[in-house]
Amino acid sequence: MRFNSIQFILISFVFLTSCDSNSSKSSSSNSEKNLINESLILPDSSSVLFPLLKKRYETIEAALSLPIPIILFQSNDSSLVKAQSLALKDKRFIENLVDKKTREAYRNEIFNIYKARPQEVSTANQNGSVYKIEMYNYALNLTTTAFVDITSNTVISVNTLPQSQPDIPTYLKDLAIQIAINHEDVIKALGYKPGEQEALMSNTKTALNNTKCERSMHLCVAPTFTVKDKALWVIVDLTDYNVVGIRWTNTGTEQKTPVRISEKKLKFDKIMECYCKAVSNLEKNDWNLNYVITTSDGLRISEVKYKDKLIINNAKIVDWHVSYSNTDGFGYSDAVGCPEFSQAAVVAVSDPKISDIIENGNTIGFALEQYFSSEQWPLPCNYNYMQRFEFYNDGRFRVAGASLGRGCGNNGTYRPVFRISMAGNENTFSQFSKNNWATWPKEQWHLQSEQDTYTPEGYLYKIENKQQQGYYIEPNRGQFKDGSRGDFAYMYITTQHLDKDEGDNDLGSIGPCCNTDYHQGPEKFIEPTPENINSTGIVIWYVPQMKNDDTKGKEYCWAESYLEHGVYKTHVYPCMAGPLFVPIKK
Repeated sequence: MRFNSIQFILISFVFLTSCDSNSSKSSSSNSEKNLINESLILPDSSSVLFPLLKKRYETIEAALSLPIPIILFQSNDSSLVKAQSLALKDKRFIENLVDKKTREAYRNEIFNIYKARPQEVSTANQNGSVYKIEMYNYALNLTTTAFVDITSNTVISVNTLPQSQPDIPTYLKDLAIQIAINHEDVIKALGYKPGEQEALMSNTKTALNNTKCERSMHLCVAPTFTVKDKALWVIVDLTDYNVVGIRWTNTGTEQKTPVRISEKKLKFDKIMECYCKAVSNLEKNDWNLNYVITTSDGLRISEVKYKDKLIINNAKIVDWHVSYSNTDGFGYSDAVGCPEFSQAAVVAVSDPKISDIIENGNTIGFALEQYFSSEQWPLPCNYNYMQRFEFYNDGRFRVAGASLGRGCGNNGTYRPVFRISMAGNENTFSQFSKNNWATWPKEQWHLQSEQDTYTPEGYLYKIENKQQQGYYIEPNRGQFKDGSRGDFAYMYITTQHLDKDEGDNDLGSIGPCCNTDYHQGPEKFIEPTPENINSTGIVIWYVPQMKNDDTKGKEYCWAESYLEHGVYKTHVYPCMAGPLFVPIKK
């Protein structure tokens, strides 16, 4: 009976906090103490949330009064405690804890401390004693990371990344769930009080227009509850600790759970030991490369060589942005990565797969694939992503990725953020326009559209060095015979900086989930002052846009279960995206 009570609000949208047009601006001009007094209001003492939020507020107030105002990471692991202590002694790490003018404290919190992954540190530091510390500044929406060596008692590096948010710790995810399941509007919308275990995607960051969560200026997540063919999103603001909105989406026809999910035969131990904690090498045909599954940036390839020549420094997919509205601006910023010791919402569920690429009966190359899946996929509000790197015998390569559905709605747009660091320090980048190649003098971006002109071969961009050696770049327009419908991608070009972290290591969420313009994250490395990219190291950021569809006969970015011989199986309708790189031949 509880399902019937929601029918009259299936398309409704409820704002639970009134915000004006300035509500999404950074609160850096206000002290966090004022925010505690004015915005962080405790519920009635009879509420289930009262003791939880009271304890949280007391923790915040205590931290704000400290000489070093940080909510510290709590652990019984002496190595983690020592790593944190080393970071706190470094002036660079604690540089942004207070307002520079008023000296009033910002709210800062150590979210994560873990042993650095192989791809995050140099070979010289891969001794097992290097740890990564991630700190979030709520007022400035700023992430600060440090790498420390607890054996030599040294801080290896410190980096800050504005307008970014690290993966949230488990206790904040649990708090978000409690805020959601105990909110009266959520209970009213569902027709009952949901249990903790019903909440999906609770640690995945989100945004919502016309609230403080818009453009991710506040730390927000979206515990989601499914009811038949609908999903109720609960947008929880973990900066102010309240529910700012709820939203229903259609998830398509209700699915049954395939038997294979309940068996949960996931080889997490092997994946962690063989592919997360160690870098693997692949040598095949004329190609040689390393690969590793990262904490939150999916499968990362590096040191890619063709015929002993370095081609790619590293390449990966940083984020999966998933938007379910062009107006309300809500959705997810999915992190994909290792199945354990990470906050990735969608995790690796199999070993990396290497397979031959066959055309007309001939082997013309090979592919390296990795799948990431939510535990209960293909049920609603569960996701499945695939990364695919293609390497051809003639020197071509493709960096690609796909969504395999099903997601939290049938009107979603997927925008994966590809990052490709090209080899070489004397590169230039050009775009084909009006039958000529035009060089980009400075960092900039371009949106692939129907108005673009291409070479007869289908090339839109090229990257080359002074000797005119390099690659043409062919964006996906549906010509790759993989069922794709074109990328309509944003292309960003930035300067390669080895002296500061702009993505060579694992990145937190660098952009909002749901912007429909060029603000997808990479622009933060361009604005406000674009740098020269003429004859320098270059990083390519490529953000395709794929719209899902559950229309019968036209499915795309979708998955559904079906009965075969009395058991449920899954039919997948992938949407593949990614550009092809073709060697320039003189």
